[in-house]
Amino acid sequence: MDFKRADRVGEQLRHEIADILFRKVKDPRVSGISITEVEVTDDLRNAKVFVSTYGVAATNEEVLKGLKSAASFIRAEIMRRLQIKRIPELIFKVDTSIERGVRIMEILEDLKKKGEDL
Repeated sequence: MDFKRADRVGEQLRHEIADILFRKVKDPRVSGISITEVEVTDDLRNAKVFVSTYGVAATNEEVLKGLKSAASFIRAEIMRRLQIKRIPELIFKVDTSIERGVRIMEILEDLKKKGEDL
C-alpha cells in the first residue's frame, strides 16, 4: 500500500495534538474532546483537524472557540516535538460521525423492538 507523506504527517499530527490537548491545554472548553482525524494538504500547509465532542458538556461553538484560541500554542508544541520543516496551519472542524452513528443505532433498536411487537 502506498501512503503519501501528507497521510503520514496527518497521523503523527493526530497523535501529537491529542497528547497536547490532554496534557498541556488547560482550557475547560476543550477538555474531553477526541481527535478523530487529521487531513493534511499535499503541500503540508494546512491541516483540517476533526474533533469529536460526543459526551462533552460544552457546545460545539465553545469547543471550536477554545481550540482556535489554543491553536498557536498547539502549533508551537508540535514544532518542538516534530522534525518537519513546515508546521501546517490548523483548521478545527467538528466531526459529527459518532453522534450520527449513535442516532442510527437508536433507530435500528426502535425498528427491532417494533418488529418484535408485531
